[in-house]
Amino acid sequence: MLKWALIFFVVSLIAGGLGFTGLSAATGGIAKILFFIFIALAVLTVVIALAIGQMVF
Repeated sequence: MLKWALIFFVVSLIAGGLGFTGLSAATGGIAKILFFIFIALAVLTVVIALAIGQMVF
């Protein structure tokens, strides 16, 4: 998930640099959504692992 967020972020930067502002805003929004989903899932995984008592990493 983080990989896809970074891909969309890079596409957003390239599109913005080339002047495609609509495409840049859309891919930037997708990257932001994917990043926050990744963070939420990572925190949820850590909390569940701590509740169970197992090592996460």
